[in-house]
Amino acid sequence: MKEKILTNVRIIDPSQQMDEDGNIIIDKNGKIKKIGKGAKISDVSKDSEKIDLKGFIAIPGIVDMKAFVGEPGFEYKENFRTLSQAALAGGVTSIVTMPNTKPIIDNVSMVDFIIRRGRDKAKVNLFPCASITRKIEGNQMTEFGLLKARGIIGFSDVTKTIQNAELMSRVMNYASDLDVLIMQHAEDYELSKNASINEGEIATRLGLQGVSDIAEKIIIERDLSLLSKFPCRYHINQISSENSLNVIKKNKSNGIKFTTGVSINNLSLNQNDIGEFRTFLKMSPPLREEKDRISLIEGIKNDLIDVIVSDHIPEDEESKRLPFAQAATGSIGIETLLSLAIELYHNKSLPLEKIIKCLTINPAKILKINKGTLKQGADADICIFDLEKPWVVKAENLKSKSKNTAIENRKLQGKVVMTFLNGEPLYSS
Repeated sequence: MKEKILTNVRIIDPSQQMDEDGNIIIDKNGKIKKIGKGAKISDVSKDSEKIDLKGFIAIPGIVDMKAFVGEPGFEYKENFRTLSQAALAGGVTSIVTMPNTKPIIDNVSMVDFIIRRGRDKAKVNLFPCASITRKIEGNQMTEFGLLKARGIIGFSDVTKTIQNAELMSRVMNYASDLDVLIMQHAEDYELSKNASINEGEIATRLGLQGVSDIAEKIIIERDLSLLSKFPCRYHINQISSENSLNVIKKNKSNGIKFTTGVSINNLSLNQNDIGEFRTFLKMSPPLREEKDRISLIEGIKNDLIDVIVSDHIPEDEESKRLPFAQAATGSIGIETLLSLAIELYHNKSLPLEKIIKCLTINPAKILKINKGTLKQGADADICIFDLEKPWVVKAENLKSKSKNTAIENRKLQGKVVMTFLNGEPLYSS
């Protein structure tokens, strides 16, 4: 690989508190050699490759902490190749993949398979999760130590919650001893049984069974109470309500250490967007009221929420073209994650640096991986985007294998123009 210099670029890297115009020099090994105002054209050899980025913005490659890949078992929804293509088109270079494949990733042989298959077929950095409990049934813990030793980055039962408090306390205790990350989906089953939408006026009008935000709040309160006794690396995958945020604020002020994520969908949409049974907007946690959406944005602003995720869940059309109550849950979103997040900057909801922090260095720190930064010596995983470019989301143009986007026909401002992985340009618009 030839040495490269990326010129005429605005660099925003929250890991270095950097926002300046300058250049980026990438060495022959795909590492950041020099960056910013101090990186000059005279610092590179004459035969190095020069790329003029025309004033676009460069940020560290995005780290998405929650995405589903269909391999093994659901290749008809998504596979490593199509997920990679979608991710790179969205500036995402590192992905935490969920374990709810078929079979479930809950044993060493499955971990070996997923890592080997990902290495052979994926074009992005994959960090696989294993399930907290065997078969994601909430009864018996998986072997955290063995799975961590084989390369597992964290443990999650994805959209299922450990309901048994005694089991959850043992999970936290064991996780603390082994220094592993627990990623919990917060939802009480009894309160959410058969529900498919937020409880309230919209659910009543559509004749659908709703779920109160209390179902989320109760699990968060329980887990944070347990965490005070069994401190471990604990992450709430996604929150969706103002009530949950109040619990988080109270516990953080009391010195409890944990982290919190939110889906870009809950930051950008509310229950009114569901309209007349738009099943592509059926999600877990569900879209809630506008006041909840605004509170979540404030939560990011006030450092109560650490991470923004795509919650990328590809579903085939047959699973979505059903009555709302029977339709599959979830939406694709890895390719539109950055553009939709930038919308929060354009409408003056959040500073650009704060958005980028929640997409890069914050998730990298939680995961304890050397990503999400453009510091000297780091892998040259770089996202280049045009902050102002307008475009319209069209499902047929998205690179995911499934086309179940929740924001079809939405007008966005800001688009990825190039993505580098280890110094190599793997996507260019």
